[in-house]
Amino acid sequence: MSNNKSRREFLEKMVYGAGALGLTSALAPGMAMADELAKFDDPLAPKQPHFPAKAKSVIWLHMAGAPSTIDLFDYKPELVRLHGKPIPESIAKNLKTATDGGVGTLLATNRTWKQYGESGAWFSDWVPNLSRHADNITFLKGSKTEGFTHVLSSLKLHTSGVTPGRPALGSWITYGLGSANRDLPSFVVLPTGNDNAGGGRGPNLWGSGFLPATYQGTALRQGGAPILNLDRPKDVSADEQRNTLDFLKKLNGFNQSKYPSDTELEARSRSYDLAYLMETSAPEAVSLDKESAATKTAYGLDQDATREYGTNLLRARRLVERGVRFVHVISGSNDKKYGSWDAHSQIEKNHTVMTKAVDQPIAALLDDLKARGLLETTLVVWTSEFGRTPYGQTGDGRDHNPYGFTTWLAGGGTKAGFTHGATDDIGLKAVSGTFDTYDLQATVLNLLGLDHKKLIFQHNGRSERATTVFGDVIKEVIA
Repeated sequence: MSNNKSRREFLEKMVYGAGALGLTSALAPGMAMADELAKFDDPLAPKQPHFPAKAKSVIWLHMAGAPSTIDLFDYKPELVRLHGKPIPESIAKNLKTATDGGVGTLLATNRTWKQYGESGAWFSDWVPNLSRHADNITFLKGSKTEGFTHVLSSLKLHTSGVTPGRPALGSWITYGLGSANRDLPSFVVLPTGNDNAGGGRGPNLWGSGFLPATYQGTALRQGGAPILNLDRPKDVSADEQRNTLDFLKKLNGFNQSKYPSDTELEARSRSYDLAYLMETSAPEAVSLDKESAATKTAYGLDQDATREYGTNLLRARRLVERGVRFVHVISGSNDKKYGSWDAHSQIEKNHTVMTKAVDQPIAALLDDLKARGLLETTLVVWTSEFGRTPYGQTGDGRDHNPYGFTTWLAGGGTKAGFTHGATDDIGLKAVSGTFDTYDLQATVLNLLGLDHKKLIFQHNGRSERATTVFGDVIKEVIA
């Protein structure tokens, strides 16, 4: 055969022809050829990037609920000076608000601020551990987005759309690069607390949208088996299970020949095989039994405040070690047990709790990746759906602010100890180095060796891409 297409058509006829014979002698060759056919159609087969990549994996740290970055990383002395005063008219003109509360008076941060490292980056006393990594972090202080609600802005950050139905960035990356470890999902989600809470969180943020369902994220649980129903029943032997899966695969193959566009069926069939492989690989990958006591302590597993998030980050490191391409770790929930970054009131109490939960584990993750030589090839991304206003709300909180806030990156080919962009003197609007979430996604794809304009999927007659029709790579932050 002169090309893959003609060879594939030949194999299809042989596979389904042999199966249709219903003869034992024909089934074995048929199954062998089905394995050969899978090499041509395997959606998770490793693929070459468009150009040499700087990063191999991404650990995306999403702070659901939106922390106030002017209280964490974006020091504004002018905001302290103007505390209690109205917003200057030059800034407040045509300002839209997220809630019915309107624009309050300016609310200064109560934090103590210092500069750290050779870069002189500012950190507040809410993130004392992370401040040790001043020279490893790339700050993007000109972040902006659209929309005032958690749901819309979260969807836009993760899928470049404001309505459900578009693929998550992790799905696009899996589609573009395939899997580097067939025993584990290529796109893993590690939620904190109630994984369907937190304003726009949940499966909409890690679904495959119009991409084939095989590219969707796999959420792992903290308690019990990492994935529900993963364990093999005790009364079923390994051989019996394998034979059953092979039989189901053959039947599904016959059905897929009739309905080739049914990606749910294809994904279900492949998930059986993945689950079979994961019975041993997934528990081992996320088990912390072999981690040293010192490592567990560094991530905060010995403290109630940091245990859950620290466990997720230690698991994230173990997963990228094993070739998982995209690990999405979510902090924040509307569940009272786990707290939320959504500080419309009592920001001092709120952020004291939330920063305590994440500061030490994130610093430990960066330490760990660097010590193992993984930070060079692992891109760490810290995001929120938007920021918080410099003016007060309900007296002691801050409103939603899509106009200007901070995002940061570390490792994976970014400029270490570098700050790009800035907000105005009170931290309300981005005034330089301004970028949108489309640009952030384009930059992450670029660091993985993918051109966001060439990563195309045909859907309903349209050439769809991860960043819709927008997006520019933020070249200033690439080393």
